[in-house]
Amino acid sequence: MRSLIPLTLLIAVFHTPVHAVTFPVHIQVNRNPSPSLSRRTPVPIGNIGNAQYVSNITLAGVTLPVLLDTGSSDLWVAFPQSPPAGSIKDTGKSLTLSYAVGKASGNIQTAQIQFGNYTLNDQAFLLVNDTSTFTSDIHSQGYDGLLGLGPNTGSLIGKKLSGSTGYSTLQRLFQQDKMTANYISFLLDRKSDPGEPFTGQITVSELVPGFENITSMPILDVETVNRILKGDQHWQALTDKNNGITGPDGLPIQLKSIVPNAPSGQFVAVIDSGFTFSQVPRAISDAIYGRVNGAYYDTQNEWWLVPCGQYLNVSFNFGGISYPVHPLDLVDNNFNQIDSTGKQVCIGAFQPITSAFSILGHYDMILGMSFLRNTYTLLNFGNWVGTNGSQAHPYIQLASVTNVAAARNDFIKVRLGGNDTISDAKWALLPASQMQHSPISAEEKKKAYEEKILSRWPYILFGCLMLVLILVGLCIWRCCCRRGQKEGTGGKRGFFSRKRGGVNQKRSSYVPLSTPDRSASPYPPQNAGAFAMSQQHLHEDYGRGGPGFSGHRQV
Repeated sequence: MRSLIPLTLLIAVFHTPVHAVTFPVHIQVNRNPSPSLSRRTPVPIGNIGNAQYVSNITLAGVTLPVLLDTGSSDLWVAFPQSPPAGSIKDTGKSLTLSYAVGKASGNIQTAQIQFGNYTLNDQAFLLVNDTSTFTSDIHSQGYDGLLGLGPNTGSLIGKKLSGSTGYSTLQRLFQQDKMTANYISFLLDRKSDPGEPFTGQITVSELVPGFENITSMPILDVETVNRILKGDQHWQALTDKNNGITGPDGLPIQLKSIVPNAPSGQFVAVIDSGFTFSQVPRAISDAIYGRVNGAYYDTQNEWWLVPCGQYLNVSFNFGGISYPVHPLDLVDNNFNQIDSTGKQVCIGAFQPITSAFSILGHYDMILGMSFLRNTYTLLNFGNWVGTNGSQAHPYIQLASVTNVAAARNDFIKVRLGGNDTISDAKWALLPASQMQHSPISAEEKKKAYEEKILSRWPYILFGCLMLVLILVGLCIWRCCCRRGQKEGTGGKRGFFSRKRGGVNQKRSSYVPLSTPDRSASPYPPQNAGAFAMSQQHLHEDYGRGGPGFSGHRQV
């Protein structure tokens, strides 16, 4: 997926144009690294104003900074200059990739790509000429394209090209070494944080030195999460039961999941590095910011605006582990927001989910950069790749990198000028009874209604089929009852008894209509001709039916 922040905010991040990006690397080194960890070095990740994260690739001999997006699977680029002649090949296929904000349209090409120490020949990518739906000029914002880090099954380029030609970049990287585990890991750093001990970096099939303890963290199995569409694979996990999110007041935020098969008391969260602001249910965003004194909701941009000095303590809980969010990430001051009085205000970086709302009910929230800066993240593709015979489910592991006490000190230095006024009355949360609730737009109500129907269509369809079967069964049963009543009544009069002179005489056996009833009289008729004539009239009347004919005729 792609970040939802508008162009005006992105422009505010940049003060000078950037055409080529070189990122310094400061890596924590383990004093006794294992041989498997010393084969390659992590690829550095550049931080553009806490709004976007990029790494360099070399495509067709040109070095290009690209956004890193775990919510999509394809590579697209827009060369800042003319594409190098003779280094790329046109497949003759065109494609449009749609994101939460913006579309990338162009022709599918192939070229050699280098990413870190890896080199791939004939890598498929989308060559894009018009990026105006994203911003006016992506190059001035420090990137020339986007590298999708999602599963290969989500690649639209792969669906356009036959066989392995259209495989995603990560899929082909994993195929180069079938003996290693198929995972990536990454760290996202935080600008303007005096206590940040590392810079951003990403690895393929190895760990960042100094963070090896991530392998002891809980395994969050993404296959346990319900998905209606089989191909709709995301990096998603279940929060802890009845304690998925701990709010600013220290209490769990309670809310029912919109995912039909989600276990009771748990949320489905997608891990997506393409979102600057995390997208959460409106009730959760209100619970985080609605009790802040002086906070108000911006209906135009659909986020909370909060006093920049407001300290908040919120954590997300997965696998029994608490992952606190740095207060600098909860209340974001990277975009120079000014209120009507000319005073700077900050954005609540856990935004009500609107444009990215899952109409099919696949997930409750998207945890983007504002959350991922607080974890070292490992994404294991498992059997999504299918190259090394792995039958393991894909999974996520998270290691917290935010210390609550240290984060509090950072906040005091950065936002409060070094004076600890966090306990002052002006920063106290309002009573729960005075909590503000952000307004719900008509469009959002419509989406919520559609979600309730579309996410539950299998149950609705099953219910409709059962109703139809019941109605059909009732109709058949009713018809059988009526037929049985008719046959029962006619049988008593036509087959089991004869009425002669007001006296009922019981037959000893069934007698066809065309055969004389010898059981009624032991003697043959006196006039055989008359009997034959009467039988002829009988058959004529049976064939014609007649007024009141009911299928049986008394003799």
